[in-house]
Amino acid sequence: MDTHTATIAIIAFIFGILVGALVISAIQQGRRKRLKEKFGPEYDRMVSTTGSRLEAEAVLEHRQKRVHQLHIRALTTAERSRFVEAWREIQTRFVDDPSGALIEADRLVGEVMTAEGYPVLDFEQRAADISVDHPVVTNNYREAHRMAVRNKEGNATTEDLRKAMIHYRTLFDELTGHADLVHAERTRL
Repeated sequence: MDTHTATIAIIAFIFGILVGALVISAIQQGRRKRLKEKFGPEYDRMVSTTGSRLEAEAVLEHRQKRVHQLHIRALTTAERSRFVEAWREIQTRFVDDPSGALIEADRLVGEVMTAEGYPVLDFEQRAADISVDHPVVTNNYREAHRMAVRNKEGNATTEDLRKAMIHYRTLFDELTGHADLVHAERTRL
């Protein structure tokens, strides 16, 4: 092999490496963009928690695969109506028994998740699972749970309980599609 042919081979090899690096970079950028759009604030939370974008992205992709293997389903109209009525009763109880209402709100959210097919194991797994389909309200769920724990420990103020109920309500509406129904009813009127 002469010098000219060797030089061309080296240039072609380097060019191939550069093209490969660009392709890998484009794939990673597309993956990152897709995950950021899908998970929103949960993406940033995972990057902060893990300290690594690649590790966070691997965790989020694992969540997606796990949840796609579950049999998540929409609530029936009857189930949705029953849950919405139960939520109204819990909200009514809040005035007289904020602590009890918060405990019931947590229980009802768990029931809704179970009815939809989410496994209701430990809290962190529940939050991770719902982050796949409901990423925007996952932080609400985490905050509500944190306040519910403070409530059980006797360290929550009435304002903490009020905020927790608002967070649970946001999650409840998202899980049941209740917010969509209310919006649809308002636009029809």
